Amino acid sequence: MRLLGLKTFRHGVHPPESKDETSGMAIRQFPFAPVLIVPLVQHMGKPSVPTVMEGQEVVRGQRIAKPDGFMSVSMHASASGVVRKVALAPSISGRMVPAVYLEPFPGSTQEIEDGTPCPLDSSTPEEIIAAIQDAGVVGLGGAAFPTHVKLKVPEGKYVDTLIINGVECEPFLTTDHRVMLEQADDIYMGIRYILKITGAKRVIIGVEANKPDAAAHLREKFPSDLNGSVETLQVKYPQGAEKMLFAALLGREVPSGGLPLDIHALCCNVATTAEIGRLLPLGRGIQERVITVTGPAVKKKGNYRIPIGTPLRFLLEHVGVEEDVNRVFLGGPMMGAAASSLDISITKGTSGVTAFTDSAAERTHSKVYPCIRCGYCVDACPIFLNPSQLGRLAANEEFDTMAAEHNLMDCFECGSCSFVCPSHIPLVQQFRAAKAAVRKAAASKAGAA
Repeated sequence: MRLLGLKTFRHGVHPPESKDETSGMAIRQFPFAPVLIVPLVQHMGKPSVPTVMEGQEVVRGQRIAKPDGFMSVSMHASASGVVRKVALAPSISGRMVPAVYLEPFPGSTQEIEDGTPCPLDSSTPEEIIAAIQDAGVVGLGGAAFPTHVKLKVPEGKYVDTLIINGVECEPFLTTDHRVMLEQADDIYMGIRYILKITGAKRVIIGVEANKPDAAAHLREKFPSDLNGSVETLQVKYPQGAEKMLFAALLGREVPSGGLPLDIHALCCNVATTAEIGRLLPLGRGIQERVITVTGPAVKKKGNYRIPIGTPLRFLLEHVGVEEDVNRVFLGGPMMGAAASSLDISITKGTSGVTAFTDSAAERTHSKVYPCIRCGYCVDACPIFLNPSQLGRLAANEEFDTMAAEHNLMDCFECGSCSFVCPSHIPLVQQFRAAKAAVRKAAASKAGAA
C-alpha cells in the first residue's frame, strides 16, 4: 500500500517523534559500573546456566553462562574482573532472577577476548546457527527472542525474502538510526550470514522517511552482488512491527495465529543483524549494546554503547536527571516497560532508557474516564481488532471470550489504542494482563492433562 508515494500499512497513529535531540549524536562508550549485574534471564526461553563461581576471575567477552537447551543462549562477561557472587537479582518483570555479579578490574585495559571464528564461506547453516546461539544473540529491537531459533527454518518451510527492520518507529529512540550510519559494513556482513542460513534469495532493508541519511548511506554501501534494495517507508507508528513491514513491503499478511514463515518471509532487526556481522567473524559474544538514553528528565542525552548488566541507577547517575524525574521506561513510551526499581540492570533487550519529569506533557493524563465508544481505537489498530470491545470484556474478566472470539492473542501490544483513547483507558495494559491470564489457564490445563 502507498500513501503520499511511500509504502506503508493501513491504520496506525502519529505520536510525536521526539528524535531530534539524539539522532545526530554519534555512539559513545559508556563507563563500567563498580558492579555489573548480568541476569541469566535476558531472553525468551530457559535461563542460561552459570559456568563461573564466586571469586573466579574472568576476561571481558568470556562466556559466563551456557545455554540450557535450544531455546536458550550464552551469556558473556561485560568486563574483565572478579565474580563476586552468583545470586538472585531484580528484573524488569518484577521477579527475582539468577544473575552473575561482576566487579570490573579498575586498572584493566578491558580488551575483548576473541573466540573461535565462524567463517562465512566455509561454515554450514547449522554451524552458523550454533555460533549465533553461542554468541548470545537475541532480538535487540526489544523482544529478546533467541535469534538462532528465529532463523532456523523448519523442514517443509522456505523463505524467499529477508526483511531487515531499520524503521525504529518508537518515539525518542535513535539506536538503530546510529547503527545504520556507523555500522553499515557489519549490517551487510550479518545479512550474508542470515541469507546463508535461511536460503532467502533477496533482502529488503526498510527505513522510515525520517532517516534519509541512513537510507542514503545504506544504498551507497549496498553490495553489488546482493539481490535486494533499501526501501523508504512512510513515518507512522507502528511501522516497525513485523506484520506491518510485511504488509508495506511485500503486500503479504501473516494469518491470524500464524508466523512469518507462513508467507515465506523473515524479519530481523537491523541492530541484531549488525551484531551477527560484528561478532561471528571474531568468535565473540554480546557483552554490550547500543542504547538511546533520552527524555525530558535526562541531562546528558545520547546514544551509548553500554555494558550488559549496568545497573539502571548507575546509568541515570552518570547521565544526570532532573530533580522532578517522574517515570523511567526501558525502551520508549509506546512499547517500553516502566521501571519499578532502579536496581534492575540493562539487558540485551534494552533498546533505550527514556525518563520523564512531572511537568512533561507526555505523562499528564492519569484520570481514567468511561469509554464513550468514539471508535478512535478501532481506526488506530493496525491489525483491525476492536480494542473498545476487548476493553469491556477485560473489565469483566471474560478472558476466554477475548481470546476465542475476538483474537486477543493477535494483539502485539503496540499501544496505538491507548494513545488515541480520549478517556485515557489503559487498554494495552488490560490486554497484556488478559493474555497473561489466558496463558496461565492454558498452562494449568496442560499440566492437569
